[in-house]
Amino acid sequence: MIATMEYVTILDDAEELGRVVFDSDVMRDYLEKKASLEQDKEAQKLVKAFNDIKEHYDDIQRFGRYHPDYQEIMKKVRSTKRAMDMHESVAAFKVAERNMQSLLDEISEVIAFSVSNQIKVPKDGALLTDSGCSSCGSGGSCGCAS
Repeated sequence: MIATMEYVTILDDAEELGRVVFDSDVMRDYLEKKASLEQDKEAQKLVKAFNDIKEHYDDIQRFGRYHPDYQEIMKKVRSTKRAMDMHESVAAFKVAERNMQSLLDEISEVIAFSVSNQIKVPKDGALLTDSGCSSCGSGGSCGCAS
């Protein structure tokens, strides 16, 4: 492929957009909350406990509800996840993460729609919003009404 001025301009614009996103308040908040979460010893213990029980859960999942420890592990997974999600640092990080995902979804949508309104734009954060998945981009295969 021969590089033309149009390609060079597109690449320059993409780099500039990346810099703008990286310098945004949303990104700063995300990085701040991530660092806070990584430095919070109690939060890290909760995350580790959840990952450990999830690993055990994955082993049991092979047999499903027929495994003798299935009910016990399911209760432990839910309670461990709840404890982790309710921790202040984890909750703040998840909010910042959703905000970052929302910003990236909006940027993707603007870029796609600048090409054509017919383009389906996948939205990784669509399940986290009130709008459901009406614009998930899967063509309705997930059961939504897109």
